[in-house]
Amino acid sequence: MKLTRHNGRAGKNGTYNPKHNDRRFDVENSDHIDTERAKQNIYWDCFNGYRTFADREEEPELAATFEEVEQLYYVQKYSPFVEGQNARNAQTRHTERNRSIEEIRMNKKTCPEETVYQIGNMEEYVSPEVLLQVVTEFIAELNRRFGSHIHTLDWALHLDESTPHIHERHVFDCENKYGELFPQQEKALEALGFELPEPEKKPSRYNNRKMVFDSACRVLLFEVAKKHGLHLEEEPEYGGRKYLEKQDFILAKQKERMAAQGEIIEQQQTVISEQLGAILHQNQALSENAKEIAMQGEKLEKLTLKLEDVEQLIDDVSDIAYDKAVEVVTDTVRIETHQEDMRLVDETKRWLLSLERKAPLKQREFAVKYLDSVMGKIGNAMKTVLHRIQQKLMQPDMRNAGKQQVKEQARETILEKLKRNQRKVDQENAARKQARQNARSQETEL
Repeated sequence: MKLTRHNGRAGKNGTYNPKHNDRRFDVENSDHIDTERAKQNIYWDCFNGYRTFADREEEPELAATFEEVEQLYYVQKYSPFVEGQNARNAQTRHTERNRSIEEIRMNKKTCPEETVYQIGNMEEYVSPEVLLQVVTEFIAELNRRFGSHIHTLDWALHLDESTPHIHERHVFDCENKYGELFPQQEKALEALGFELPEPEKKPSRYNNRKMVFDSACRVLLFEVAKKHGLHLEEEPEYGGRKYLEKQDFILAKQKERMAAQGEIIEQQQTVISEQLGAILHQNQALSENAKEIAMQGEKLEKLTLKLEDVEQLIDDVSDIAYDKAVEVVTDTVRIETHQEDMRLVDETKRWLLSLERKAPLKQREFAVKYLDSVMGKIGNAMKTVLHRIQQKLMQPDMRNAGKQQVKEQARETILEKLKRNQRKVDQENAARKQARQNARSQETEL
């Protein structure tokens, strides 16, 4: 197994927040934290000592949270420096350089440093009791040796995540030339006697006393672990910042979920696109149907107008047809009757004038003349009678009755023609509908 000790003060989201360590947030919303095992966590701070989950119900006298503990410590220890430095800034007329205690505590150069201790990994790790013994003995030895300039503020044993581990926070400080205590790591380590890894070179990110201090701490930590019978890999493992940033871990998990959700969304978008295509196709078909219905509506409207015109035409034609029929009928009756009478008279006249007749010629000629006279009277009488008949037929009651018969006859003829046309239109519409259905079936098969 490996023993890891990683340090850090700040990540890409700013300085590390002690709220993560004492679980002063809604753990229900954190997928990587087991809410039931969180009740087994152990906490310690420099004002209240050891505390458990159950102890949270008792309000401490000084500070309830790790954040309040660190705020109180900074106020107690570093207020003289802040007040003195702000006064000196005022004397030099540079009050824009003034800082508050909280600004000192949150600055990544002067904030507490956080260290995470872990023995093993998710597959294999030591018991929480052994981890707690090793780390607390190491911290005690660290305070015994370097406690004049390194101060442990708080720590928490977490049993609610995949592997037991401890978060510990401490601050480096030493006095400045004015005798004021102030958080400054390199000066504190220099006061403790730590040298640069390469003394001949200037201090830098890769040549500083903190590197030597961390190496010494690692050696000391392994010595304590060996006292507890642990034989661990002593290859140093770096990358503490990545380990410390729990928010990055959470974000990575969230990104995994988002990627999975993205695939689901992409699949849903594909389905939606297909559905939209089908809907658009249906809309197009509906639009075509609507156009066809509109066209049929226009045709129906025109047909209605035509029917109204036909009805009016039937009325007009019926009037004219009836009047003309009366006139034609009476004329026909007159002519046919007169011709028939003339035929009979002519036959009679030929019979009278025939040589076969024995009556005297004068008597027969007289009879012929008399017949001609009778024919004239019959013609006049016929005209009078036909005129009376025509007047009778043109009377309103007779005329309306006759006109209605003409109208019904005309309407029946027109309606029969309309029905024939309607049957033809229905057949054409049925053929078009069947053609569209066949086209849709072919598209579906494709």
